[in-house]
Amino acid sequence: MAFANPNYSGMLATTIANRSAKVADNVTANNALLRRLNQKGNVKTFSGGYKILQELSFAENKNVGWYSGYDLLPVGVSNVISAAEFDIKQAAVPVVMSGLEMLQNSGKEAIIDLMEARLKVAESSMSNLLTTGLYSDGTGAGGNEVTGLNAAVPVDPTNSYGGIDGAAYTFWQNAVSDNTSAAVTKDTIQGLWNTLWSSLVRGNDRTDLIIVDNNIWGIYVDSLQAQQRFSNTNEADAGFVTIKYMDADVVLDGGLYAGHPTTRLPSADWPTQTDGVAGGVGGGTAYFLNTDYMHWRPHARRNMVPLSPNRRYSTNQDAEVQIMAWAGNLTCSGRQFQGRFDANGV
Repeated sequence: MAFANPNYSGMLATTIANRSAKVADNVTANNALLRRLNQKGNVKTFSGGYKILQELSFAENKNVGWYSGYDLLPVGVSNVISAAEFDIKQAAVPVVMSGLEMLQNSGKEAIIDLMEARLKVAESSMSNLLTTGLYSDGTGAGGNEVTGLNAAVPVDPTNSYGGIDGAAYTFWQNAVSDNTSAAVTKDTIQGLWNTLWSSLVRGNDRTDLIIVDNNIWGIYVDSLQAQQRFSNTNEADAGFVTIKYMDADVVLDGGLYAGHPTTRLPSADWPTQTDGVAGGVGGGTAYFLNTDYMHWRPHARRNMVPLSPNRRYSTNQDAEVQIMAWAGNLTCSGRQFQGRFDANGV
C-alpha cells in the first residue's frame, strides 16, 4: 500500500505537464541538428497512426513541357508523391520521490525545489538519450532506439530506410565518400570534401550542416589558414563550436570519451563508454546534411509529458513515481541530398 504524502500526490505529474513544452524546447536547443531543424520549421508533431509517414517527391511531373498558342496541354495523372514510413520509437525516464524525502523537505516550496532538482536530472538524461539516438541505426535497445543518421545516411546507401529499398530506387541513395583505405590529412581533406559537397548540390539545394567527430574536426581545422576560420555567430551564441565550409556550418559533436572505446567513467560499476557514445558521431565520420529534408517528428500527445497524469505508480512503497515520456522518430524526405564522409579512424 502506498503512503506517499497525499497533500503532494499528483504534484510530480502536474509539474512535468507544466514543464513539457520547456523540456521539449530544451532538447531541441541542446543538439545542433535538432536546433537547425527547429529553425527551419522541421520539428513537427504527428497525431497518430501505425507509422510516421513522411511525404517525399521522387519524380518530376511528366506533364511539364513547352507549348504554343492553342496546343493541347497534357492533363494525365502523374504519380510523383510517395511517403517513407518510420516506426514510432518511445523513450521514458522515471522521476521518483520517497515519502521520507517529502517529509524531510516539508513545505510546498521545499517540495517544489526537490522536484525541480529531480526533473532537471531527468530532463538532462532524456536529452542525452535522444541525442545519442540521433546518430544510431535504430537497432539499439532491441530495436527501440531512434532511427538516426547511421540509418538515414549509412555507409551502404543501398540499405532500406523508411520502408524504401535503396538498392531498387537509386533516388533514395545517400552519397558516400569512403576514405578508409588511405589516411586523410589536412592537405587532402578539403579536396575530398569538395567532391562530396558538389555531388549533393541541385540548384539551391545543398548541404547546410556538417556534423563531425573530434578527429575529423581536428584535421579540418588544421587545413584552414587563420584568416579563413569563419564561424557562425548564431550557432556560437547557442553554445555550439562552429566553423564554415562553403556556406555550411561545420559543428563538432564528438566530445568527452568519444573515440576511446575502452575508457571507463570513474566508477567501475558505470557502463563502458564506447566509441562515439558521448558525442554521438562515430570515429572518423562527418555527416553532410541538407536539413531541409530532415525532420524531427514527436507525437503531439507524447512530447515530454507525464506518462499517466495524476496516477501514482508505486502501490507497495512510500513513494511517488511519475514517468516523463516521449514518442516519435527522426525522418527524412530526401535521402539523396545527404552525404557521409568516412576516414580510417584517423
